[in-house]
This record gives sequence, structure tokens and C-alpha cells, in this order.
Amino acid sequence: MKILITSDWYTPAVNGVVASILALRRQLEARGHEVRVLTLSGTVHTTCENGVYAVGSVDAGLIYPGARLRSFAVGQTVRRLVEWKPDVVHSQCEFSTFFLARHIARAVGAPLIHTYHTVYEDYTHYFSPSRRWGRLLARGFTRAILGQCDGVIAPTEKVRALLEDYGVKPPVAVIPTGIPLGRFAAPISDEVLAGLHRKLGIPAENRILVYVGRLAKEKNLEELLECRAGFGQAPVTLLLVGDGPTRPALEERAAALGLAAPAVVFAGMAAPEAVPLYYRLGDVFVSASSSETQGLTYLEALAAGTPAVCRADPCLAGVIENGANGWQYETGRERDEVLHRLLTDEPLRARLARGAAAGAAAFSEEAFGEKALALYEAQRAAKARQGGAV
Repeated sequence: MKILITSDWYTPAVNGVVASILALRRQLEARGHEVRVLTLSGTVHTTCENGVYAVGSVDAGLIYPGARLRSFAVGQTVRRLVEWKPDVVHSQCEFSTFFLARHIARAVGAPLIHTYHTVYEDYTHYFSPSRRWGRLLARGFTRAILGQCDGVIAPTEKVRALLEDYGVKPPVAVIPTGIPLGRFAAPISDEVLAGLHRKLGIPAENRILVYVGRLAKEKNLEELLECRAGFGQAPVTLLLVGDGPTRPALEERAAALGLAAPAVVFAGMAAPEAVPLYYRLGDVFVSASSSETQGLTYLEALAAGTPAVCRADPCLAGVIENGANGWQYETGRERDEVLHRLLTDEPLRARLARGAAAGAAAFSEEAFGEKALALYEAQRAAKARQGGAV
């Protein structure tokens, strides 16, 4: 099968959308399918390499940090992909590349499938001064975009229910993004972890609460800083791995709370191959976000054998089980009690670590690829019944 994946985001960007695309492409190609990717270049110039067509684009960071908009000189690239005649077009983003995906799918009679990664009503602070009007705009925009697709993928039941509430018409299938379990579960020597301790300036005796992800307003990282402040002078480090637009404000907030290193350590962006080291360095993975559609970093932490303590969220149903591999907390008091227990009761933490590693097996890349392929075949069959090409 020929499969075209389209997205405004692709490597070298590091985010959940890119991780999902890379996992899907690996699994599809491992099964013998031909995959090409249509994305945006980081410059005004168009490139094509290793099956990745990156069309020229311009900076749109005023809309959203790191965002880009395609240029109009895309005709030749689109024609090449139409001539290739993909059997399925799988869109991963609702903006620039979506409209190219729609054009190509219609030109060749292929089903257009779209994965809805981002709940935009949680991001109104980027595009609307009014949260109420921003949410209404996000709902209407989502309904209009997804209404042009043949099928939609939601990464969790939470997102499927939300889209149903929006009035989205195409059928919505729940297919969680898989992760490469072996990459996060691979053994790491004590010497390597001790070296990372030293590099980060964290005393060997400190317990570590680790967060991995973007430093952005919707991640509610101020709560994690306040949580760490509640530990006072205890040998506990909050390790924030990643970067983003709110890092300067977070550093100021940490200073205002009297949190200097090693109480709080801003590690910055980590190379992809180094990310498993940071999860393994942590005693507990923490997140206060309620804007996740699936939370791939939660799954990665579990696969690394790191218990997770996160704000309760419907997207975590069946992922984080209280007392088995971590906790979902409702209140700050509950969060603090759970963290205190995990950081002082090593047998309990070790038991949850074993449960974390065991529970992550259900979220493998292989299962992700199989479910996506099954949906592709079903959509191709439906398109054939409607008289479209297959």
C-alpha cells in the first residue's frame, strides 16, 4: 500500500505529533508498505529527501511558538505526489498541510484520514483574549476541518467523546499512539546515571521528580514549582527536561519561591537518544497538565519503569492506575501526600516501578501500526463502495 502522511510538524521538531508520525512510519514500513511524508521546510526552500517532501514555509511564531505557514510555491511537489497515487492520505495537522492532503486525496480518490492530536480549546491563550469565544472558535474550526475527512483517529476515548460533543460527522476510531518500548526499557548502567547526576549538579542523595516535555502555559508547570517549594529543604530535586516559551517566566517563578539549583534544575532540551536516561534518573515522573490528548511522555516514563504521579485526566484511563503504577491526583493535598509516600517508602516505589514497566506493554508501536492499517483497509473498502479509487 502507498501511504502519504502529512503534517506541519516533523523532525527535527520534538513533540507528540512528531513522535506519533515517526512511530507510525516505522511500523508501516516494517510491514512492507511505502510511506512518504509531506511537511513544511524550516526555510522558504522546498526539499525532498528519503521520502520526505518539505515544502517552503515562513515563520508564524506569533500564532504559536515554532509554527510555520507554507508558501504558495507548492504546485510541483503536489503534482509529484498526485502522480505517485497514494492509496491512503493520513493527515496529522489541521493547518497548512491539511489542505494539501485534502487536495491530493480528492485528486487520486483516496480516503482522507486525520488524527486529531490537539484539543485547541485548551490553547485559547495563544489566539483569543476571551477563553469563552476562543473555545467556541476552536469547536467550530475543528468541526469544519474534520467534516472534510473520511475518517478520524482519536488517541484516547477522552478525545473521541469530545469530538462527538463537537458534532463531528465522520466516524471516529480510538487508536492510541504506540511507543518503542525497548528504547525506554533498555538497561542503563549505574555509572551512566551517576554521570548524568554529576552533569546536572544534582547531589547523589537527592530524590528526583522528573518532568519531560514542553515548557508551555498549558502544561501548568507553575504547580510543580509550588509543589517542590512545599518540600522545603528536603533533598528533593524537581528536574524539568525540555524547553519552551514559558521557561523565562518559570525561572523567575522558581527564584521568587526561593528555589535555586539543585532544588529545581532546568535541563533544557535533551537529544532524543538521551531522553530515556532522564526518565530512568527520576524516582517519580510528575505532570500537572490537564491539556493532554494522550500523554506520550506518561507512557514513556512507565516504559522506563518510572512511576507517574499526574493530575487526574480522562485521557489517562487505563494508563495510570492508582497504587499499581502511579497515581492520578485530584487535589494538591492528595498530590503531596502521594509524593511524600513514594519518596520515603522505597519498597512501595519499587513495586510501582515494576507495575509501570509491566503496564506499558499494552502501548507498543506494533499494536499502533496494526490498528492503523486495519483502519486504512476499512476506509479503502468504504471508498470503493462509494465509487472511489482503491
